[in-house]
Amino acid sequence: MSRLLHRLSFRQRIWYSFVTLMTVAIAATGWISYTISSRVVEQNALQLRQDTINKSAQVLDEKLKKIVLSILSLKMSDAYQGILRDVSSNDSSRYYARLTALQPILAQLKFNDTFIQSIVLTTPIGDFYPTNYTRLSQYSFYESDMYKQIQASNRAIWVAGHEDRFFYGNEQVISLVLDGSGSSPLYDVYIVVNIKVKDLQNLIVSEISRSTGFSLIDERGNSVLGSASSVSGYIGSTSEFLAQFGADRQGNFISELNDDEYMVNYARLEMGKNWLLYDIQSKREVLKQVEAIKWTTLLLIIGSMILVFLTSNVITKLLLRPLGRLQKLMARVENNDLNARFHSEYRDEVSQVGMRFNFMLDEIKKLIKEVKDGEEEKRRTEIKALSAQMEPHFLYNTLNTIYCKSILGDNDDVNEMILALSSMFQLGLSQGRDIVRIEEELSHVRYYLMLQQQCYEGRFDFQIAVEDESILSYCIPKLMLQPLVENAILHGFRDIEEGGFILIELSRAGDGDMLRIVVEDNGIGMNSEGQRPLLPEPSMSHKGYALRNIRDRLRLYYGQAASVRFAGKPGQGCRVELMISMRKEEMTDGYTGSDDARVV
Repeated sequence: MSRLLHRLSFRQRIWYSFVTLMTVAIAATGWISYTISSRVVEQNALQLRQDTINKSAQVLDEKLKKIVLSILSLKMSDAYQGILRDVSSNDSSRYYARLTALQPILAQLKFNDTFIQSIVLTTPIGDFYPTNYTRLSQYSFYESDMYKQIQASNRAIWVAGHEDRFFYGNEQVISLVLDGSGSSPLYDVYIVVNIKVKDLQNLIVSEISRSTGFSLIDERGNSVLGSASSVSGYIGSTSEFLAQFGADRQGNFISELNDDEYMVNYARLEMGKNWLLYDIQSKREVLKQVEAIKWTTLLLIIGSMILVFLTSNVITKLLLRPLGRLQKLMARVENNDLNARFHSEYRDEVSQVGMRFNFMLDEIKKLIKEVKDGEEEKRRTEIKALSAQMEPHFLYNTLNTIYCKSILGDNDDVNEMILALSSMFQLGLSQGRDIVRIEEELSHVRYYLMLQQQCYEGRFDFQIAVEDESILSYCIPKLMLQPLVENAILHGFRDIEEGGFILIELSRAGDGDMLRIVVEDNGIGMNSEGQRPLLPEPSMSHKGYALRNIRDRLRLYYGQAASVRFAGKPGQGCRVELMISMRKEEMTDGYTGSDDARVV
């Protein structure tokens, strides 16, 4: 593919690029429009369905609360209180009289709320219920699971959809079981209210959500109303689906079922035991509304692409016509025709190139000189920028130490530190010079070490050894030693509190024309030993930029006439050895090094 691209002409590449970009832009615009439309429709559908399901849950709660209030009115009736008195005295002689007196109240409750299928008051002296119902005597409440559940919970319970076994007909009901003893200290008196499942389903479907995809489930995923939707079995057997509901009172999410996506809205009921009402609708069905947008967008994309293919060749040819003229003029220049000139009435980029082409022909010698001067100025600017990075970043620690010592009354130390800091900065600035005598560089690093000793009391000591006093009159780039001792203090001694030692040695090497600078410490050492490239390029933190700066400055001042060696082992300290050519005079800011030296 790359070789084929290189063989194409510039005009062909422009044409392919234009066609590709326009195609991608048109396709992306159409796809984004369709995606946004789909998302808006989906969000609106979810919000609308959420409002509906919230209303459904609210109406169901109100209906169930109304039933509970009806039962409370039953417990306050005289007939009911008479039954409690008989139970209290264990007197069953007036059972039928009490049963007859209770019938109008039970009838009134059913009349007021048609959702009630039946009501049973179970007591030790007998069951009380509507006499127009056929009671199944073989089924005892005290032997049922409902009795075990309310005994275990000690509060009213809701029982999910099941067959009504108290009366003939086996109707599907939801049961409310609550303690019927009231304020009397009675036991085993309970009221069972059976609610019609079909009426609750009709309430949801016909009056509220008008949907067949709803389900009312308990905390285990079992259907409260029975098989109310096509996904009831899926919910009951998939814990991953149930986990998506979370602990929120209401919400919505997208779920996959049978390789299709469904939009699920849910709301939790206040009544029941963690009952949850949810509604499910196919995302594919909801997004049918945007199918027209999708096909319209696709047709627009195809039409736009055809138009791009028809017009791109003509547009490319017109755009590249001035470039073709400029190409012909350059061919004349190749044949030493320096009188060739580019003329154009336009002021576009190609015309600007042509004007620059004319200027190049007239001022080529001057331009070569300016390029050389510009490169030299660039090198001097780079050198000064690198030197400017070498400002001591330990200033804050030093000032804090001065402040603490002044508070403690160590005035002698304070005076010494202030004098050392002032002298160090004066030497560091060096009146704007980039090259200083070795004597000044050693004074600068000595002041720096003295300040660091005050900041890290007792952590380290140092020694500066010079083989020959005549070395001090030679010149080197300033701020060469400070980064090396700073690295030893901050990194080599970071895990020790005392006993550190830094040795700085300066001596002649080779035939006496090379200067050897050694900085050695007894810190934590290095991960590897032996030779390695001159201050390599690893990613450094803001504390390690100075080491890389030394490499750059040595390269700019000496070219290849510099070398550096690193040596050390873990726990045995680190040794850095710099080898640079000795120079008596103060060098200029430019590059003056030779190419015959090596970098190790």
